[in-house]
Amino acid sequence: MLRNESDLITLTVSDEDAAQRLDRYLVAKLKGPTRSAIQNWIKAERVRVGGAAVKAGYQVRSGDRVEIAPPEPEPSRLVPEPIPLNLVYEDNDLVVVDKPAGVVVHPGAGVSRGTLANALLYHFNQLSQAGTVRPGVVHRLDKATSGLLVVAKNEHVHEELSRQFRRREVEKRYLALVYGRLEKKKGVIQVPIGRDAVVRTKISTRSRKPREAVTEYEVVKEFAYLSLLRITLHTGRTHQIRVHLQHLRHPVVGDSTYGGDPKRFLSIRAGSSLVKEINQLGRHFLHAEFLAFEHPTRHERVVFHSPLPGELAQFLARLE
Repeated sequence: MLRNESDLITLTVSDEDAAQRLDRYLVAKLKGPTRSAIQNWIKAERVRVGGAAVKAGYQVRSGDRVEIAPPEPEPSRLVPEPIPLNLVYEDNDLVVVDKPAGVVVHPGAGVSRGTLANALLYHFNQLSQAGTVRPGVVHRLDKATSGLLVVAKNEHVHEELSRQFRRREVEKRYLALVYGRLEKKKGVIQVPIGRDAVVRTKISTRSRKPREAVTEYEVVKEFAYLSLLRITLHTGRTHQIRVHLQHLRHPVVGDSTYGGDPKRFLSIRAGSSLVKEINQLGRHFLHAEFLAFEHPTRHERVVFHSPLPGELAQFLARLE
């Protein structure tokens, strides 16, 4: 039974619901907050069972009285902005957006306007976690990376999509142009990465707290001095593709952070024209071309494709 007493939500566990983890039980019953949000409530002792604070893994028992005191929703700090969106797909539950390079996904240090989140807030009345600076945002792409992103319209869909990402059930593929020719035309990079031990703004293999990272690649086409790769991500660490390709000594073309000056990788025979074109590209050559997952409410696999944006397609054409 669910009832509201002022700001307090009270639940009584039924026989059918017994033996579940407390956090999972609350996700199912409240049908709104995400599991991570509920876990934070439990840590903050906003959830009590029989008047006592418990852990998220507590197994509820029949007859348990669960009291929840949700925090006051934070007022949105986002300003809706009429920034155009390239919508690939939309229904009542989610949106798939094709993000252009140069757009930050959500506000962060030094960035408060002009983000994808500002645009989403303008275009859609209903988004998950609407009171946060990341409304609807389930996963991210780097500012200079273009391609496909899925956006959740409600908390249930957000939580289900997040679960699929955590369990590595979402298929993500990218196209990347890199310097040089790879000795192995197919391979898997399994090198843990994390915050760089010296330069804290960068990710690297020299981290004090590295996390598992798995990147699969295949050479699609070779040019005189560059190679086009198709990348499949098996984990989703920050800057993972860029750091792993740097680790192979074949960094992404145009990546000033993990690649540096193109003159380092191009011989004099390449001429100054290619170096100039790379510098004028204004972005790194990395594009999220493919996204597939199980639709959270229709329970069927949905697949989305994104062609290379014009500036990247034209760059490749000039390489031919």
